[in-house]
Amino acid sequence: MGAEISRYKRPVIDLEDEVLESGCKESGTTAKNDTVNTAPEIVVGSRRVEQLPDDAYAFGVGPDITDPDIMRTARR
Repeated sequence: MGAEISRYKRPVIDLEDEVLESGCKESGTTAKNDTVNTAPEIVVGSRRVEQLPDDAYAFGVGPDITDPDIMRTARR
């Protein structure tokens, strides 16, 4: 039998030291792996926040707030 083949491959990533240090400070991480693994979460989260103003119901207020019939039956 040959050597076991790993299902996971470790990618080689070339990062600038200054960028990695800034990423550590921004994300509050200390280990390089943690910083690299946290980065996509930060990007996705910031995109969701940017999309909030486009969602009329994101802040709990939508077009229904001006409809007197709906507001009359709304739970208070």
